[in-house]
Amino acid sequence: MREDLKDMFAIFESRGFIVRYFDTSARARDFICDELKDLDVGIGGSVTVEQMGLFEALKNNGNAYWHFFGDSSAIEKSSMAQAYISGVNAISKTGEIVNIDGRGNRVSSCMFGVNRKKLVYLCGVNKVCDDLSQAVWRAKNIAAPKNAQRLHRKTPCAVKADKCYDCRSPERICNAMVIQTHPTSAQTYIVIVGEDLGY
Repeated sequence: MREDLKDMFAIFESRGFIVRYFDTSARARDFICDELKDLDVGIGGSVTVEQMGLFEALKNNGNAYWHFFGDSSAIEKSSMAQAYISGVNAISKTGEIVNIDGRGNRVSSCMFGVNRKKLVYLCGVNKVCDDLSQAVWRAKNIAAPKNAQRLHRKTPCAVKADKCYDCRSPERICNAMVIQTHPTSAQTYIVIVGEDLGY
């Protein structure tokens, strides 16, 4: 475990999260596949998941649903799955997880699922911020613009992927922001990887 993250881990663990740190994506991927091997798994939109090759590994285990790969029913199947995996837009050393969403399917699936047994948040060390205000700033001004650009949205932030313009575009992807401080309805893991992953 990294010394500079010990205090953050202690805060999250005191609130009921299960925190794990891995030096590499490969080790994190193996851990997640093992933890979720007997469950069907839904996945929220996540560049981190894509970079880790996690979906392919989970498909080898059994049922995994991700709207990056599949038809429109994948979102519904993901929301009903026993386990759910999400990246994070930012995480703070003071104990907050920040996620921004366009349609709300990802953030709502993190908060609640009828069949939910486990929730896994994936986070590269590049997303660790000192406090909540920095985490919110990062989610709005780094993660959201880069994701809007990746998705070819017609928004001011997608042009340069440089900052939030607080636009009124119908294609904006930041319609909801969730700040989570405690687990809700499922056993919740925070998996930190010692690599720069996602946006």
